[in-house]
Amino acid sequence: MAEGEIFGKTADGKPVHRFGITGGGLTAHIMTWGASVQDLRLAGHGAPLVLGFDTFEPYPQYSSYMGAIAGRYANRIANGQFTIDGKTYQADRNFLGKHTLHGGSHSYGKQVWGVAGHGADFVTLTLRDPDGAMGFPGNLDVVCTYRVKAGGVLSVELTATTDKPTLCNLAHHSYFNLDDGGSGDILGHSMVIPAGAYLPVDDELIPTGVVQPVDDTAFDFRKPRAVGLEEEGEQVPYDHNFCLHSDKGPLRQATWVKGATSGVEMEVWSTEPGVQFYAGAKIERPVPGHEGRMYKGYAGLALEPQVWPDSPNRAYFPQAVLRPGEEYRQVTEYRFRKA
Repeated sequence: MAEGEIFGKTADGKPVHRFGITGGGLTAHIMTWGASVQDLRLAGHGAPLVLGFDTFEPYPQYSSYMGAIAGRYANRIANGQFTIDGKTYQADRNFLGKHTLHGGSHSYGKQVWGVAGHGADFVTLTLRDPDGAMGFPGNLDVVCTYRVKAGGVLSVELTATTDKPTLCNLAHHSYFNLDDGGSGDILGHSMVIPAGAYLPVDDELIPTGVVQPVDDTAFDFRKPRAVGLEEEGEQVPYDHNFCLHSDKGPLRQATWVKGATSGVEMEVWSTEPGVQFYAGAKIERPVPGHEGRMYKGYAGLALEPQVWPDSPNRAYFPQAVLRPGEEYRQVTEYRFRKA
């Protein structure tokens, strides 16, 4: 697979290529549709580490961003509206018919990317997002490099440049299950998120604007504990931003996760100021995933390093405005080991 393979075709006939990369005890399969991690394996652990499908056909309808790059603005923008330099823009309202989610209905996770380079342990993908697409100003040129490195590391390197002031907030969106690849759930996984605050959301999953301390709440993951936690007889449906830092910075640890039975651990390190933790409450799918697995609710969890959601409408949040002459840059590493 050094030259890649045709993994499928989109509804309009575009070929989707898939590349295999290996190194550091990891084997990853990356496809050009959505710049997505289609499969990820760790030596000595039989099950896949991520949710996905063995063929391309289910992805456009059923993937829910599995393994994809979310953009131009990952997560949610209230009412799809934002203002840059006094000018207000209306982005595509693809969430509840009211808000923008992950950049709109034709976002980066639903497009075929180009291939700029590939080798045994890396693949580099590119995308030009044109001025006005999904309502966002400026041509945005995005580069995504996946690389597997020594010590069981999957590195995701993202850069972007623009010719007009715009928003740029990208995120990798794999769903992880460190036990059985999604046959069961992740509620028994242990997790640490070293964040002292999180963003409460309203009934439409839009941040209320409060930066809430995690003390004495179900959102305190500063010490290892299980994802599974019930309040009033129901599992807490985590889909919230955890406030790691006040701005982007050097590579820093964002989370630690350990499977309940496998001994597999994952650390997430990132340059980003927040991490969206989605426990996968609504991940159930009517079609089989990897190796015939039928994914149910909580089959996998997503940990998406990014700028805080709805930041364009909250001046005191870390901001995601990118201007001509600047370069957006994110590095996120998923580091795996088996005890």
